[in-house]
Amino acid sequence: MKTAWGVAMMGGKSGHLGVIVVGLLLCVTAAQASTDPAASEPSLARQQQLIRMVRQDCGSCHGMRLTGGLGPALTQQALADKPLDSLVATVHAGRPGTPMPPWSALLSYEEAAWIVKRLQTGFPEEVERGR
Repeated sequence: MKTAWGVAMMGGKSGHLGVIVVGLLLCVTAAQASTDPAASEPSLARQQQLIRMVRQDCGSCHGMRLTGGLGPALTQQALADKPLDSLVATVHAGRPGTPMPPWSALLSYEEAAWIVKRLQTGFPEEVERGR
């Protein structure tokens, strides 16, 4: 039995079909990798940086306990029914016309998504250095 790669390498009509099949397989694999939550998980060191950023920088407007301040509360209860994509877009791109700034200069879209997912499930406390 010939593999798709082998058919692709032989040329002719079968070769063209093989190239298409191989291309489709690569697209499916790439799509699966981009939606795999583990694939976009920041390193443990970066996670600690993100936790500190949220507690310190976001906390300056949303309250140091994230229970609200100038900005709304970022608690699990407050965000439970909010669409993930909308919250990630708000973190990454900000909200024009409001004090919410874009964080895209400091965060990738995947990191913004990681933060929002943690906020929706109860945000972790900062780990003190030296422990």
